[in-house]
Amino acid sequence: MKVLIINSGSSSVKYQVVDTEQKNYLAKGLVESIGLERSRIKHEKRGNEKIIFEEYMPDHKAAIAKVLSMLIDKTHGVLNSYDDIDAVGHRLVHGGERFKSSVLITDHVMDVLNECIQLAPLHNPANIEGIRAAQHSLPKTAMVGVFDTAFHATMPDYAYMYPLPYEYYEKYAIRRYGFHGTSHYFVTRRFAELIKRPVEELNLISCHIGNGASVTAVKNGKSVDTSMGYTPLEGLMMGSRCGDVDGGAFLKIAENENMSINDMNMMLNKKSGIIGIYKKSCDLRDVEEDIEKGDDRARLAFDMYNYRIKKYIGMYAAVLGRVDGIIFTGGVGENADLTRGPVCRNMEYMGLLLDEEKNRETIRGKEGFIHAKDSKVMIAVIPTNEELVIALETEGIIRQNG
Repeated sequence: MKVLIINSGSSSVKYQVVDTEQKNYLAKGLVESIGLERSRIKHEKRGNEKIIFEEYMPDHKAAIAKVLSMLIDKTHGVLNSYDDIDAVGHRLVHGGERFKSSVLITDHVMDVLNECIQLAPLHNPANIEGIRAAQHSLPKTAMVGVFDTAFHATMPDYAYMYPLPYEYYEKYAIRRYGFHGTSHYFVTRRFAELIKRPVEELNLISCHIGNGASVTAVKNGKSVDTSMGYTPLEGLMMGSRCGDVDGGAFLKIAENENMSINDMNMMLNKKSGIIGIYKKSCDLRDVEEDIEKGDDRARLAFDMYNYRIKKYIGMYAAVLGRVDGIIFTGGVGENADLTRGPVCRNMEYMGLLLDEEKNRETIRGKEGFIHAKDSKVMIAVIPTNEELVIALETEGIIRQNG
């Protein structure tokens, strides 16, 4: 089956065409700056160089129409016609408590997605707009929604509930939902494949570390706790998000700085984390370069960032009781040996021993194990493949619905 994967942001559309039989992408790309004069599409046909076309695309409808035209282009395309697309899989951020697994998109589902906007006001409207745009261009093609939150639906109530007045859960569904679910799902299954053991027998700690970052405790293949919460703001220190901070600090800052709710939201999501401490950038590579130059603020941001990952691993080791493996994935997790090193050192108490040479030699985009021979806990670097998960989920839902 050929599945078109669409991941719509507020001003962007990421896409892939995946052949589910071969489990490979045929083409992929990104539309950027939708609605701006500088909008453009970056497109890559498997085995070819990436190409860039600058073209004004006023909205998601125009962006997806452009994507589809690229996919059937005689030179750069991989399809003969739109009829070659068997289904469309949409990455959806938040399904709330209504969607705990992937679903065939119907009018009823669209109504419920609109109800979930309050849970993810930055993401769900763009996701919905992407679905509408795809339906406009491919009106006869079946579409499936795959939710970031679905993998975490197995968390027990004592893990997902917040110790707030219970009526706020009843009124507004305030609870921990977790995100990066498709990534955590993929890498934990892939880890099990690599060591040739059923994932249902393994206790794993999955670290998706990038500009957005989360750690998940996976017991017998199921998520039992995760660092992100009601929104992707909670948990680890991230590129521009603060992660865990005492709520009283928010109240004091808002009072003293006369900040509105929107001001506070911008500060917590866009001006905190690495960029809040380091100031120059939210890119960890820039931080690492400035550490070499003796920049103390860069050193502080780096130490804070790594410390919080280590702390969550320790917490989730306590939750799981036994840890069979630690997995690093995401842009930083896959590529930054300078982060994996500090996180994994001095963890002998839980039987975790890092092989420093293997850690340094791990190649970008390659799978590998970086634990020492006598480590009781395996450490793996596994590039994530959320698009493949979405494609296979989409195929499964389509076959299930005839």
